[in-house]
Amino acid sequence: MVAIAIAVGVYFLIGGGSSGTNTGIGSLVTSFLPGELQKVPNACATVPSSTLGKYLPGQTREAAPPANTGAQSQCTWTLDKSPTYRVLEVNLNAYSPSTLATGDGSATFAAEDAYSQAESAKKKPGAHSGQPAATVATIPNLGSSAFSATQVFTTSGNTTDVATVYVRYHNVVIQVVLDGIDHSNGPRQYGPVSMASLLSQAKTVAQQVTSKVSGG
Repeated sequence: MVAIAIAVGVYFLIGGGSSGTNTGIGSLVTSFLPGELQKVPNACATVPSSTLGKYLPGQTREAAPPANTGAQSQCTWTLDKSPTYRVLEVNLNAYSPSTLATGDGSATFAAEDAYSQAESAKKKPGAHSGQPAATVATIPNLGSSAFSATQVFTTSGNTTDVATVYVRYHNVVIQVVLDGIDHSNGPRQYGPVSMASLLSQAKTVAQQVTSKVSGG
């Protein structure tokens, strides 16, 4: 998904892979602060099997994680059983202190930068991003901050509804994406899909993943 590529790109741009050792550069924070995380759990283990069975009923296919480095983990599940096609993605990034981050350069500020950029990209995607502008809404009482974004993609007569939830917990940014084919223009017929249902399910998954990340 384009959204994940954006998140990963931002991760490296603002120094997510730095060591976090204290270099004593002025008043910048160059080491991890209390409550900040240097590692994230394996994304494939953050969603309960009961949730997968409920939201992706049937034989799912789990993609091999492209990244599971300690500070970054991603997992994707796909269900292709006409008339249902669903893809669930969970992406976790623990940011490190960075001299490029706003504020005091702490890991939390680095995560705030990435979170803010992701929200802006959803509201006003680039002209060549291939993404429609999303309907964005703040989600209260989830992590340190959270927002949802819903988008409808139409390509060659196929319509796909996409619900995305971003959560920031201290210096960790969690991204949950759930999409479903609402209408297909081919030999296999899919849909319809309820965007409200997709969004509700994405929020539930985001809550469960955040609980795993926070140790709650």
